[in-house]
Amino acid sequence: MSIFNYEDNEALGRIIAVDSAVVVVRVDELNLLKRVQVNRLVALQSSKAGQHLIGVVSRITRKAPDAGAELEHEKSETSVELPENNLVRVSLIGTLIDRVGEARNVFRRTLETVPEIDANCFALEGDRLTGFMQVISNVVGDGPQLELGHYTLDEDATAFLNGNRLFQRHAIVVGSTGSGKSWTTARLLDQIAALPQAATILFDVHGEYSSLQGDEFRHYRIAGPGDLDQDTGVNDGVLYLPYWLLGYEAMVSLFVDRSDQNAPNQAMVMARCITEAKRAYLEAGQHNELLDNFTVDSPIPFDLDAVITELDRLNTERVEGARAGNTKAGDFNGKLSRLIARLEAKQLDRRLGFLFQPHSECTDMGWLAVMTHRLIGARSTQEDNSGGIKVIDFSEVPTDILPLMVSLLARLVFTVTQWTRIDKRHPVALFCDEAHLYIPERMRADSVDDISVGIFERIAKEGRKYGVGLVVISQRPAEVNRTVLSQCNNVIAMRLTNGEDQAVIKRLLPDSLGGFGDLLPVLDIGEALVVGDASLLPTRVRVAEPKFKPNSATVNFWDIWSDSQPAPDTERAIQAWRKQSMQ
Repeated sequence: MSIFNYEDNEALGRIIAVDSAVVVVRVDELNLLKRVQVNRLVALQSSKAGQHLIGVVSRITRKAPDAGAELEHEKSETSVELPENNLVRVSLIGTLIDRVGEARNVFRRTLETVPEIDANCFALEGDRLTGFMQVISNVVGDGPQLELGHYTLDEDATAFLNGNRLFQRHAIVVGSTGSGKSWTTARLLDQIAALPQAATILFDVHGEYSSLQGDEFRHYRIAGPGDLDQDTGVNDGVLYLPYWLLGYEAMVSLFVDRSDQNAPNQAMVMARCITEAKRAYLEAGQHNELLDNFTVDSPIPFDLDAVITELDRLNTERVEGARAGNTKAGDFNGKLSRLIARLEAKQLDRRLGFLFQPHSECTDMGWLAVMTHRLIGARSTQEDNSGGIKVIDFSEVPTDILPLMVSLLARLVFTVTQWTRIDKRHPVALFCDEAHLYIPERMRADSVDDISVGIFERIAKEGRKYGVGLVVISQRPAEVNRTVLSQCNNVIAMRLTNGEDQAVIKRLLPDSLGGFGDLLPVLDIGEALVVGDASLLPTRVRVAEPKFKPNSATVNFWDIWSDSQPAPDTERAIQAWRKQSMQ
């Protein structure tokens, strides 16, 4: 039985204009016009029997009769009440079909027909609204249903997202501080955690997701200075990112001062020395099968001290001169001093110990495969059959190299999936929390940031082909790289108060739904606008409470200030600052 059993006398008004996916409805009675609200749903008669077109009200105009016309009628002998010209602009979003095969009440995000002039328009409210929202909620797409919350239009109807399309087409979760952005992220992770073959990585910049506990989650943290003297590694939840994982461009951005007139020479010589150091490692380990094909970018361990020694030799080298017995400065004599100084300084910096003072296991050829499997392997393939979601804490990584380190892991995941046979690929999703810190707009990026941006741009453009999905999370979408955002075909937008941020999200919305963007500054806490390929219906959703809440709750200033028992921890904070560790 159809949920839309409207009678003609229930019509709000009639269609007077049709322009592609936009129609204009005239409403003659003021009391009927009052039932219409912007961003509410309406149903329109279709030219095909058994179908109704669904639309969203985008504009309401009430225009009184022309004053001149009223005067002319007053002069006439007959008294005629002139109608108001009340117009409602409706953006069409889909079609509800009474029956498709054995299925009844099927909603499709396509326009099966174009509405006819003088067709009726009906308000979607009451039991009919409830019935329609339930149709939306219960529809089975081409992937598992991801339960996000409930529709604001109808609290009895559950809002589902299509799990396949959400990650295939990438997604963005945005919202001002305190709007519920982290809450929504935790809700998404809750739903993923229930899947037996889940493979998800969350880049946790501030350590606020440490509260997500259980067999579904595995927590790692980038090694801090306090870990360097401990015998801890990946089995202990401590990750090292050894220098030899860096690509050539990343090494140049980290070690070479581009303002130095000798920068080209330094980059060239460094590449040559690193290549030879990798060759020495392969020969010593008798990895002869790799000797003919490796490059400077190949993930092969090498001895950094040996590289510095060779650079120092070239920097002080003297060669035979034109006259016998005389010597002259070599080609690179004195030109590598600044490069050597930067290498030695970073090598001794304990804040960068995870990079330059890695655990002994990291020099083993098999370590990379073990570490990578821990990160991207499905839950069922892990030794303890747990940890489908990996939360990586970057809170102890210095901010100046944070973009490089996050992008290093992202590049590792992407490259490994590229080199995996098609029939063996397992999809993995990357949740990029506080994305504006390491995926900035290029105009705001420096040389280190630019490496990170380039990697994420490539993942955004090509990740779908290799089974790598992106979920970009940020409170400042205006500061996130536009190329990456343009590839995110799903938007979950919480309250945004900044005009620049609102403008970015409005540009991501379809033109026919531009009015939705006006709701961004007035959304309630925990309420989101959901638009995109993963959602059958662009609408407002109240996000359900996650099982585990992140440590991102707003501090209650007044309550704490009113507490009679203060709890200062200044001494411990100073100690942690000095140790560069919260442990």
